[in-house]
Amino acid sequence: MALRTQFQNSSDIGVFAKLTNSYCLVPVAECEAFYSIFEGELSDVIKVIHTTIGGCRIIGRLSVGNKNGLLLPNTTTDKELQHLRNSLPDSVKINRVEERLSALGNVVACNDYVALVHPDLDRETEEVLADTLGVEVFRQTLASQVLVGSYCSLTNQGGMVHPKTSIEDQDELSSLLQLPLVAGTVNRGGDAVGAGMVVNDWIAFCGQDTTATEISLVESIFKLSDRGPSNISDMKSVLVESMVS
Repeated sequence: MALRTQFQNSSDIGVFAKLTNSYCLVPVAECEAFYSIFEGELSDVIKVIHTTIGGCRIIGRLSVGNKNGLLLPNTTTDKELQHLRNSLPDSVKINRVEERLSALGNVVACNDYVALVHPDLDRETEEVLADTLGVEVFRQTLASQVLVGSYCSLTNQGGMVHPKTSIEDQDELSSLLQLPLVAGTVNRGGDAVGAGMVVNDWIAFCGQDTTATEISLVESIFKLSDRGPSNISDMKSVLVESMVS
């Protein structure tokens, strides 16, 4: 199932939230409608944790995580780190890392097994990432974009990448990650799919501006629909037509 929501009039859900198979992080702010949709869908299965990172609400862009761990920038305060340690499941590793590219959510896209990272990510950060999240790491660009976390969204079921990613690159990446991939958009043609939604293995939250066709593509590639697999190629052609028109 894929749902639409917004955070204080912003449809960039992936900027403000972090969703994995074992926890969900949302920012501390006055936004009851935003929280209620997450807690209503998730609280029976995983914990929804209210936090800030370095005093900021853009926690989806500053952090990277999966069911195994959570990696935070060195701007994270001791108090925030302790709050997250106390709130996360015991099985989740948590680390702070000293990294020049401190918006970790922009430069890393991952699921529970593999991670795509910015080509210039520090080697030490790559090692900490691999250890904390338990993933195999690949340095990659998407449609010549180095911010792979902004332009890609991965789960254990599939992935969505920048709409201008070539078929050849999609096939090569799909083979590398051992995942089905599709090029797509959210928020009515927005190419920053990582910033425009959060998704795990059973649910997605997309920005309020996301169209019905985009929702269908999200549900299909991430295998979220109860209706069974849809014809992705048909939906992609409709998506392209709606972007062009």
